[in-house]
Amino acid sequence: MTAESGLVVVDKSGGMTSHDVVSRVRRLAGTRKVGHAGTLDPMATGVLVLGVNRATRLLGHLMLTEKGYDATIRLGVSTTTDDAEGEVTATASTDGLEEAVVRAAAGEFVGDLLQVPTAVSAIKVDGKRAYQRVRDGEEVELKARPVTVHELTVRAVRGAEVDLSVRCSSGTYIRAIARDLGARLGVGGHLTALRRTAVGPYDLASARTLDQLGEAPPGLQGVLMPIADAARAAFPSRELDDTQAADVRVGRALDVGLDELTAVFAPDGEFLALYEPRGETAKAVAVFV
Repeated sequence: MTAESGLVVVDKSGGMTSHDVVSRVRRLAGTRKVGHAGTLDPMATGVLVLGVNRATRLLGHLMLTEKGYDATIRLGVSTTTDDAEGEVTATASTDGLEEAVVRAAAGEFVGDLLQVPTAVSAIKVDGKRAYQRVRDGEEVELKARPVTVHELTVRAVRGAEVDLSVRCSSGTYIRAIARDLGARLGVGGHLTALRRTAVGPYDLASARTLDQLGEAPPGLQGVLMPIADAARAAFPSRELDDTQAADVRVGRALDVGLDELTAVFAPDGEFLALYEPRGETAKAVAVFV
């Protein structure tokens, strides 16, 4: 049985790529049309939002929402990848590094920041992924990018290990925070554990492991979040009348005022499209009917 259109929130286990998860869900859903909203490294666990069939078109917009993470940083050791999977490039003693100093330094990574992404990121440099250039032995220097860390909480300092919870904008690299915190403290640092706790409104409470999905009915019936519910959860919503709904079905602009990207619905509750403000009107970004 082929799945309907909708979202499924997966709690990814460690050691798997995001593509591994997509491949498994394709088999379970009985369709090739499965994609994910934002890659998780193999080492990382936690929330991976997948779209099935028509819902794949929501994913690019969901990728722009804020994300939540729990992370552990190891101070005193720097690596080529800024995480535990890379080769050690430098070590330094953390003896005498006081917890209050660590907490104060971590607090400096809150707000609007210019962050240099890790060299093994998926960012393209002249058409080639940065991580592939690193694997090919090339020196990669990426430009700093603006990111926003809305909240950073130090949950524990256990010697050289620092446990953090972070709520941040899309495009923020937690590995880069680990690297930069270590540099700020003068001892280096890298990421040893990462768990994504939320992507926009979707969090671990609504996530299922692949084993749990494997026990679901054929086509993931009853498991997928309907596309209308997913749109209402992720975006502001606007109810339309019959005339406006007819205009949306052919992609016309709407004579309505919107403040931001908005999900618009027919009078019967059917999800029609995403519209964005354009002066005094609203323009279609993606139509789903």
